[in-house]
Amino acid sequence: MAINRQEDIKNKALLKQLLQERILATDGSTGTALEWMNPTDEDFGGEEFSGCNEMLNVHAPDMVVQLHRLYIEAGSDLIFTNTFNGSPTVLAEYGIAERSREIACKSAQLANRAVAEYALDKRVFVTGSMGPGTKPITVTGGITFDEVVEVYRIYASGLLEGGADILLLETTQDTLNLKAALFGIETAQKDLDREAPVSVSVTIEPNGTMLAGQNIEALYHSICHFDLLSIGLNCATGPAAM
Repeated sequence: MAINRQEDIKNKALLKQLLQERILATDGSTGTALEWMNPTDEDFGGEEFSGCNEMLNVHAPDMVVQLHRLYIEAGSDLIFTNTFNGSPTVLAEYGIAERSREIACKSAQLANRAVAEYALDKRVFVTGSMGPGTKPITVTGGITFDEVVEVYRIYASGLLEGGADILLLETTQDTLNLKAALFGIETAQKDLDREAPVSVSVTIEPNGTMLAGQNIEALYHSICHFDLLSIGLNCATGPAAM
């Protein structure tokens, strides 16, 4: 599903309008829900990929579409692609880093398929889920800022090519990684002539900071100059602490 810059601008305006009118509901957990559906080794594409949910997009696409359908039927306004661990960095642990863009594209296409089949009476937005990866620059190292930029350029490119309406950097734990990811997304959008809205969700630990030590105020001031649809928190510490 090809989306161009003008459609992105319209989508962003519509999202902002809807957010002024009401609360928009996202879907629920993807990984936990897929586990509930009991995928087999065959669904993952072989025992060596067992637990790599992103491979379900390739080998069990109907299962992924069915999950999206359930969330749409439950009232979701935004459904997330099955790509939380779809970056080249994480997929490298399974020896398939080079398939990141392909898998991300496929996942966005599957989400759009579910929307086309079921979202007949309202607009449902496909949100490209982009997890934090496994190498926070400040905490563990093992990756450079420029390498993170390239990782997220590839990651975002696949989601955009597959027709994602929104890109979400979620469960972020390190401001340096987050800024690098945003630069990677900017490059992908420029390369593909897209302007999809971008949202950010960060993890704040019980001590009041991200894993890398930044509090929410410092995080906000570090990224507020980017053109973001939203900045928020994920559910790590529960609603009361949030």
